[in-house]
Amino acid sequence: MIISFISILVVFLILYLLSKNKYTEYIEVLDKKEYKLKDLIPIGLFILDKINYKYISKYDRRLQRKISDLKGAKYSFFYLQIHWANKISFILFMMLITSFIGAAMGEVNIEYIVFALFLLIALAYFTDKELDNKLKLRKQSIQLDFPDFVNKLTLLINAGMTILKAWEKIVIDNKKDTVLYEELEYVIADIRAGKAEAMAYEDFAKRCRIPEITKFVAVILQNLRKGNAQLVSILRVQGADCWEMRKSAAKRLGEEASTKMLFPMMIMFLAVLLIVATPAVLAMSGVV
Repeated sequence: MIISFISILVVFLILYLLSKNKYTEYIEVLDKKEYKLKDLIPIGLFILDKINYKYISKYDRRLQRKISDLKGAKYSFFYLQIHWANKISFILFMMLITSFIGAAMGEVNIEYIVFALFLLIALAYFTDKELDNKLKLRKQSIQLDFPDFVNKLTLLINAGMTILKAWEKIVIDNKKDTVLYEELEYVIADIRAGKAEAMAYEDFAKRCRIPEITKFVAVILQNLRKGNAQLVSILRVQGADCWEMRKSAAKRLGEEASTKMLFPMMIMFLAVLLIVATPAVLAMSGVV
């Protein structure tokens, strides 16, 4: 087992040295908090390039759709590569760790090998599962912030501002660092960069992928193209609907929090049960 560990370690170090200089600048934009093994991602990129991986399978397309929702369509292919490289690097790193533990144990049985394989498979699965969790958190964050934005926009438009000016004022006055307000800033940045206002709003709806935002953008676009004297009234109705959406999102969060509390409560219950039952069991067995 020691020989296996040394072999894996040597291969790991060779791959790291070969890939480090080639891909360091490529991964420079990545957030260390999001990618814990950022420094090892070049290993995965090196392997993917060497096997000439095409990223064209049905599985890749499904991953890219999720990544597109998180990072935007423009950078979806880049982050698809990073996702694969991160997964490969994690698996290789865990192979190194499990082989080290096996070498430290001296003699490895079949149970440990099965456990190590299960661990590697679980790691690959949870790397993909993390994308779903990020998408879920993103959607929840947008749902919680959007009703407040609609209300502010409605008040400013009712006061005489245009949609774009009201949108800009809300973004400028904003103190929150949340997903929705990042997307709102992207809209302003796109329009200032020369993109048509209608197209910027459409792209905003596509990035968020939430029905309430799609309906909201449809109303805004109709007002831009044809005019709508009832814009404020319609936005007020949509604002009320969005508050119902927020209540539902908050309710789901509360239910999830309650579910998460069940496990520690079960542990506490077992601890109390042991404390209460142990003296009785000892007394029955004649120990005390």
